[in-house]
Amino acid sequence: MTYEEKLAQRGYTIEPVALEAGKLVQAVRTGNLVFTSGQIPIQGSRSIKGKVGDDVSLDEAQEAARICAINALRAIKTLVGSLENIQRVVKVFGMVNVAPGFEETPAVINGCSELLIEIFGERGKHARSAVGMSLPLNYAVEIEMVVEVTSPPPP
Repeated sequence: MTYEEKLAQRGYTIEPVALEAGKLVQAVRTGNLVFTSGQIPIQGSRSIKGKVGDDVSLDEAQEAARICAINALRAIKTLVGSLENIQRVVKVFGMVNVAPGFEETPAVINGCSELLIEIFGERGKHARSAVGMSLPLNYAVEIEMVVEVTSPPPP
């Protein structure tokens, strides 16, 4: 079963995205590494905003982290052509828009990590940071990802 088929079983589709986003790009490749820009929890017309631990529950924040991961995978697929080209998820940097006193940022980013391990197995195990801060535009979570890919870079 392909990675996209595994995602589809969980209700996620990986549609291409516009890589150019104003003054940045959604993902950039150097050698066999792909780095994504920070991905926010927007899926279709739905977005998850607010302070986790106040406006947003832990469960909602974990879902936001999964959506961020899906958006990162969309950018990666657009850049390299297929999720099957992912050799390994190397690093996840998770940022959580926290209310004062909220200390469960690792539990929030587990939403992303667990999804990646479910989809990619051993190749989905990664190094990770999970920090609490105030995020721009009040999004609940933002995630950056680094993956190693195997296909040759485009000419």
